[in-house]
Amino acid sequence: MVLLDLVLRIEPQLNVFVVDTELLFPETYALIERVERRYGIKVERVRPEQSVEEQNAAHGDALWKRDPDACCELRKVLPLRGYLRNFDAWLTAVRRDQSDTRTDLPVQAWDENAQILKVAPLVDWTEADVWGYVQAHDVPVNTLHFEGYPSIGCTHCTRRVAPGEHARAGRWAEFDKTECGIHVA
Repeated sequence: MVLLDLVLRIEPQLNVFVVDTELLFPETYALIERVERRYGIKVERVRPEQSVEEQNAAHGDALWKRDPDACCELRKVLPLRGYLRNFDAWLTAVRRDQSDTRTDLPVQAWDENAQILKVAPLVDWTEADVWGYVQAHDVPVNTLHFEGYPSIGCTHCTRRVAPGEHARAGRWAEFDKTECGIHVA
């Protein structure tokens, strides 16, 4: 949300999108609506080829429980990769302090999988920097952040984080998985 607020101050006609897995929390959908009202924009929803029902029919019910990598590939990675074909570059709000898998992220890099320049302007920001900006500029955020969800994904693969746990401990908690595949090479 900080990145969105910053870039819309520079380019109010920026193309804004969200990868809508159709499994997001109601609070996430509510945030999208608040963003559209606040900034006077339309957030484009990038959706998977298959609905959840179609995915269940093709791959069995609750793929996220059996093979979260496959589910993320179908519901996040492939839709994003297809969408990005229309652009020369994309901005992402990933930061080095978010997880051990992100500590070496460059500010910009060629994303070989998506065949696009990926720019991460906030890569050196800390969590404190982010929340300081949010407070200083009254940036809308997902209300789940105040309910123990520092990292928010799909409903079936995200849980509250216990005190003392890493911020991304609530993502794919029952699996040896730390990334959906979008931000790793």
